[in-house]
Order: sequence, then structure tokens, then C-alpha cells
Amino acid sequence: MHKSSGSTTSPDNGIAPVNEPTTIGGYALAIAKALDHSGIDSARILQAVGISPSLTNDPLSRLSVGTLTRLYRACVEVTHNPYFGLTVGKFIHISNLHALGYALAASNNLLEYCRRLERYFKLASQTADVTVVETSDEITLHIKHLVDVCDETEDALMAFVVLSMRQLCRPTLSPTRVALHHAVPRDGAGPYEALFRAPVEFSQPLSILAITRADAEYPLQGACAELAQLNDNLANRYMARLEKDDVVNTVRLKIIEMLPSGDCSREKVASVMCMSPSTLQLKLAQRETNFQDLLDAIRKELALSYVRQSSLSITEITFLLGFSDTSNFTRAFKRWEGKSPTSFRSGAAISQ
Repeated sequence: MHKSSGSTTSPDNGIAPVNEPTTIGGYALAIAKALDHSGIDSARILQAVGISPSLTNDPLSRLSVGTLTRLYRACVEVTHNPYFGLTVGKFIHISNLHALGYALAASNNLLEYCRRLERYFKLASQTADVTVVETSDEITLHIKHLVDVCDETEDALMAFVVLSMRQLCRPTLSPTRVALHHAVPRDGAGPYEALFRAPVEFSQPLSILAITRADAEYPLQGACAELAQLNDNLANRYMARLEKDDVVNTVRLKIIEMLPSGDCSREKVASVMCMSPSTLQLKLAQRETNFQDLLDAIRKELALSYVRQSSLSITEITFLLGFSDTSNFTRAFKRWEGKSPTSFRSGAAISQ
């Protein structure tokens, strides 16, 4: 068990101290539903550990690692359920993750789902980094824990990801591999294998979840590029507010805001961030990236979303992405996807 002692939080609202890694407050609402389902008065338990009953899904309403650890300890004690984290995973609704949740649900396929989880996970929790690893056969989520969290938090996250994938894709979906950072519980791995429908490794350096590429690329019935894009934009804005000192998040937001103007240069972005271009370049280099790479990645990300929106013409998309003409956009899109935006749009329409 890798329980975290955490820092204490205010008994008035449970909000985390400044600079401590936090998790979105809506997570506690899912825990409360799991408690109620178990026949426990959730309001009494939340109040006992210092969580306000007025807690909402607002992404800026946050809970500390210490508060969540105390909450889970109380939950396991009153439910006598050592696998309570797996139970919570069944009660996490996309609404508990605010814009991230709605963007996940509107993704075109599970590969996009995984990429959004990688990009915006800090909106849900600052306790881990998520990385998508792709091979010809598999798509794998690598979750690196940045701080010690209780076992139940890891269990709830992994259970939510698998169960939400099944809901969005198909009920028969099963991971090809599952690994957990914490040790195997005293009572064994049975409940994990039953939920994941796959063998589970414990005491691993990372939490790992792998699915086949065929499952990852299977079109989702709830796919809606326009809705996904709206929530991506909202997630970007909240990420910039939540992690004000994260230069990559801030630059991403400024690029997205400035692209339609046709004048989105490193110099312009540095100016609105009140720093010199050289300082911006240095700060991005410290994060192992640069302005041009971010610009190209964001243009590609937006282009794939826009091209799937039939209401937008290729000319409109060209200028939304800050290209001077459609030929420049078409060349860039061919470099990204190996085909023209018109051909890509036709193929996407057929697959749906």
C-alpha cells in the first residue's frame, strides 16, 4: 500500500493549500455516490474529513491528496470493503470531470480519448502524468504518479477509464494489459481481474492500461467533433488558470486564441505574455519543446477536429488555423495525415 500522509486541509471547505497537487472536487461527489450505494450516509463521512457539502464539479474547486486519503480511509473503514476504489470507479460520471469528461465522451475514437486524457489530465488531477504510447498493435496509457496517493485513488482511476471505454465503445472491450503501482491486496486480485477481464500486475513502476489498436480506432457512436472542440477549448482555459506557472499550457492557450487572426508568431505570443521572445524560447526549452513544435501540434490537433465538422468549409478551416491560403493548409495537412483535407473528410464520413 502506498498511502499518502498528505497535507491537512481546511475543515471548512476541504480545499487544498496553495502549491499542493490537487484533484477536481467532483471526484468526491462520485465517492459520495459509492458510499450512498453501500448504505452509508455520505454527508456524514464527507463532513467528518473536512469536505464541504457545497462542493461542486467546478474545475477550480479542488481537494488535496491528504483530504482524499483521509476520506478513503474512512470509506474503507465504514464499508468494510478493501476494494472500495474499484466501486468508486463505477460511479465516476463524465460530468465529474467537467470539460475533460465531456470532451472524452465526444471523441471520435478511443485513441482520441487517450490523447485527450494525456493532454488534459491535470484538469482532473495534478497527482500524475499520463502518456500515450503507440505501437502498430497497441495503444497504451502510462500513468506516472508524481506523489504518493492511496491505493483506492489508483483503483478508481483505472476502473473509470476501462468502464467509460466500454460505455463509449462496446461492452465487450477488454484491456490487453493492466498494471498497478500498488501492491496486491491481502485478499487477492480477484475483483481486479473480474472488473478488467484481464490479468493484473501489481507493484509496478507505472500504472499501465493497454488496448488493441483495432479497439482504439473503432468509431464511437457518441463522436461529435464540434462538441469535443468546444470542451477542448474550455479545458485549455481552465488548465491555464489552474496551472498559471505552466508556460506550455499558457502558450497553448494563446496560440489557440491568436491563430484565427493570421498573426500568431513567437514574438506576438511572447509580447502578450509580457516577456521577450528569447525568454519564451528558453522557458519552453526547459520543458523540452519549442514554439514551432507547439504551433504545429496545435494546428494538427485543431485541423483534425475542424475537418470532421461538415459545417466548416476547407476555406474557413484554412483561416481559422492561421494559414494564408488553402494550398498552404493542404500541404500541411498532407504532411500530417498523408492525404488532403478533402479526402480525409470523405473517408471520415464513410466510416461514420
